[in-house]
Amino acid sequence: MAAPSREFTAPTLQLLTHEGELRPSAEAEPYLPIIEALPDAALEQFYRDMAISRRIDVMGANLQRQGQLALWVPSHGQEAAQVGSARAARPQDHIFPSYREHVVGMIRGLDPVDIVKLLRGVTLGGWNPAENGNFHLYTLVLASQTLHATGYAMGLQFDRATATGDPETDAAVLVYYGDGSTSQGDASEALVFASSYQTPQVFFVQNNQWAISVPVSRQSRSPLSLRGGGFGMPGIRIDGNDVLASYAVTRQALEEARSGVGPSLIEAVTYRMGAHTTADDPTKYRTDDEVEYWTERDPITRYRAWLEARGASSAFFDEVDAEAADVAADLRRRALDATAPPRSAIFEHVYSDPHPVVEAQAAWLEAYENSFEGEGQ
Repeated sequence: MAAPSREFTAPTLQLLTHEGELRPSAEAEPYLPIIEALPDAALEQFYRDMAISRRIDVMGANLQRQGQLALWVPSHGQEAAQVGSARAARPQDHIFPSYREHVVGMIRGLDPVDIVKLLRGVTLGGWNPAENGNFHLYTLVLASQTLHATGYAMGLQFDRATATGDPETDAAVLVYYGDGSTSQGDASEALVFASSYQTPQVFFVQNNQWAISVPVSRQSRSPLSLRGGGFGMPGIRIDGNDVLASYAVTRQALEEARSGVGPSLIEAVTYRMGAHTTADDPTKYRTDDEVEYWTERDPITRYRAWLEARGASSAFFDEVDAEAADVAADLRRRALDATAPPRSAIFEHVYSDPHPVVEAQAAWLEAYENSFEGEGQ
């Protein structure tokens, strides 16, 4: 006789139905005024961001297949979760990504060619967060950015740069990580410190159903949003393919964080339509029926249907498509023109002042590389 199974559930907050109708779930009703306050230009910007992100994603995958990138990390299917949450942040907020948040960086002012350079292997670091909307560096070590973000949020408290009562200057921290990263010890440690110190922080989990080839059901017997309560903070589960829900819930959570209420956790239920990276083959571990199920819940198709019902013109969508094509083409051209930095660049920022050990290492490398000159001729 089989043992009875325990079931743990959490409501999924949704504003837009899968068909693109604005029909809030009961849990979403309090967030509706946040959306109603947005001007048409902001609502159209959500679509523009998602469409450009999708086009760049296709371009990046093609570049890798053509041997121009070492790797590409797709975000196809996760556009609504990323765009809504990124647009919810204020300029003074700090954002800590993992390695899939391409459009989040673009929204914060990052030139996407810097991401392509990173994956092409011609940059040694990436970008300066202070020059790119406080968008911090990509992190390939799973969940380590959750600790970085929590430490930074604690620093905001020490510097009294948050919870002063001025929403125009008070800062908060938004950190992205995936369902796979929730199994890392770093993520739990970050949640402990965030709760203990009541940091001005939002943990944004993109549950795209798969940690490479391991399903989320293997990693967690309960919705990931429930972990928030276990660590002493609110946990909210949203439809991650609903850009309006992503924006409204993240906006509210960040406002509460910067006002001194404390941290919260958002689980955005979405789906990685493509491979984990271009080094992965998802056909080995998931079914066509599963992919078809999520294709019918495409975030861009859903949102376009809602905009069309509101009166958005075909000219608007044509203009966005043309812009997305131009951005992708320009990015491809600049990616192919990107060259590797000189060998000396690896030593330039180790110390702020000249250091004899670093200088000796640089000289050794130069001599070593020069020793190969003339070979094979």
